[in-house]
Amino acid sequence: MSFLRVTFWLKNLQKCLIICFLVFGFCMPSIILADESAAPYKIEVGDILRINTWQEPDLSLEAAMVRSDGKITFPLLDDIQAQGSTTMELKSLIEKKLEEYVEAPNVTVTLANPVSQKFYILGEVARTGEYPIIKKITVMQAFALAGGFTEWASKNKIILIRRSNGKETTLIIRYHDILKGDFSKDIPLKADDTIIVP
Repeated sequence: MSFLRVTFWLKNLQKCLIICFLVFGFCMPSIILADESAAPYKIEVGDILRINTWQEPDLSLEAAMVRSDGKITFPLLDDIQAQGSTTMELKSLIEKKLEEYVEAPNVTVTLANPVSQKFYILGEVARTGEYPIIKKITVMQAFALAGGFTEWASKNKIILIRRSNGKETTLIIRYHDILKGDFSKDIPLKADDTIIVP
């Protein structure tokens, strides 16, 4: 077999492996994130809520944005803490407070726009910037959204900065480990994660 045929064969094999990895990678998040998906969504700063009080249009809001202090303003009730609550917890809180003004209030709280759900990617990728988390997404999928790496990227020194409960955690992502099949390194992203590709 000539050198050219071997080179051609290896290039095709590499393309096939990358395609298989991407297909497999897009199927994996539902397995990887099974534990996380069980946790209910917590309202965060910037989220837009729709709040409807049955048969009380004056006590309903089409778009209530959670302010930087974590609160929303609601008719009759003034400021209510929304950040850190689920929609069901906020519903119960509003209903309890409305009992003073309305008999048996029935409130529905809907997450209209999860604005707080964003991640950031910087450094040696084609398109740096802020990206919305509109579905469950992993580090590998984030690289794809950002258009892949530049030729100068240090793929085994990628940094993931995660902020949670006032603490900052730094994780090192080794891209080649994921390519070799270690999908435990293909970490699911959370809101406010920052990926830096040096």
